[in-house]
Amino acid sequence: MSLTRTTVYLDPKMHRAIKMRAAQMSMSVSAVITEALQLSLREDAIDLQAIKDRVSEPSRSYESVLKDLKKDGLL
Repeated sequence: MSLTRTTVYLDPKMHRAIKMRAAQMSMSVSAVITEALQLSLREDAIDLQAIKDRVSEPSRSYESVLKDLKKDGLL
């Protein structure tokens, strides 16, 4: 696997927290950041797939949902 080097500017407190987490997990700061980015991108992919899977489902307007909640005495 080929790696690309980049520069990331972090708030000093954030950097300190990442360094502490890296030490706690016996990982490099780079590995902790990479793992966090992978997790975030994986969650995005799951969300996008869910949207794609539900595209044919019928939708309701927010207003109609509120109307039904009022009718049912929930609002």
